Amino acid sequence: MASVTVEQRAQVIVLGNEKGGSGKSTCAMHLIVGLLRDGYRVGAIDLDARQATLTAYLAAREAFAAGRGIALPLPRRAAVHRSNNDSRAAAEAEESERFAAAMGELGRSCDIVVIDCPGSDTFLSRLGHAQADTLVTPINDSFVDFAMLAKVDPENHEVVHPSIYSEMVWEARKRRFSRDRGRIDWIVMRNRLGASEARNKRDVGAALEALAKRIGFRTVKGFGERVIFRELYLQGLTLMDVKEAGLGIQMGMSHVAARAELRSLIGAIRRPPPKQQVSPPAA
Repeated sequence: MASVTVEQRAQVIVLGNEKGGSGKSTCAMHLIVGLLRDGYRVGAIDLDARQATLTAYLAAREAFAAGRGIALPLPRRAAVHRSNNDSRAAAEAEESERFAAAMGELGRSCDIVVIDCPGSDTFLSRLGHAQADTLVTPINDSFVDFAMLAKVDPENHEVVHPSIYSEMVWEARKRRFSRDRGRIDWIVMRNRLGASEARNKRDVGAALEALAKRIGFRTVKGFGERVIFRELYLQGLTLMDVKEAGLGIQMGMSHVAARAELRSLIGAIRRPPPKQQVSPPAA
């Protein structure tokens, strides 16, 4: 893999996995806004510029704030595009330069940089993973998504061996340690936990616990399945923006629970205290 030199002062949180539909971009959006509201200067890098989910969300957020004349917190942002060069070596060198430039700019001006990686194994995704201080991997709470982390025995659900993605994270950890003796804190976020299918939930949890001890990650409870996440995406909003955005949405118990899930995730991420003070977010 081509080397990349990044001038970096900010803490880096990477959202990564290799399976779509797990809530990775939803997690990235809410982390960014939650950290902004906690007083951090936040940078956002979209490494999946072709899909551009995070880029589209942030553009919609900026447009909504301008159209309504309200001040929503916004991150500094950058999108890193894949190279079109036919030569693999030249393409990787070009992508390395683009990534280093984005990280250099945001790393100097922000406290925390959140990187949203593509849901596939690409060179840019590997660059992003290797820069992480914290790697957050959202998965749906099922053995379908668990297969991204490891192969399990279908009879007893014991872990047979780690997956290709887990091996990629291991390589990223080695590159990170070799570069600056830094360590990647890996968090696996269990999304869409439900009250039903209790046996499957228990079996997935047991398999995750066994794998966590084997390859070194922590597990946290993620986000439930909520329609409002998809509705707010089109306007570039999160649950923390509902009151000041003036949408007229009544905050029910489901919304309160969703906010608690986000605060729990942010609380699980090791980070420095914010350098600026802000008023507490509106309830």
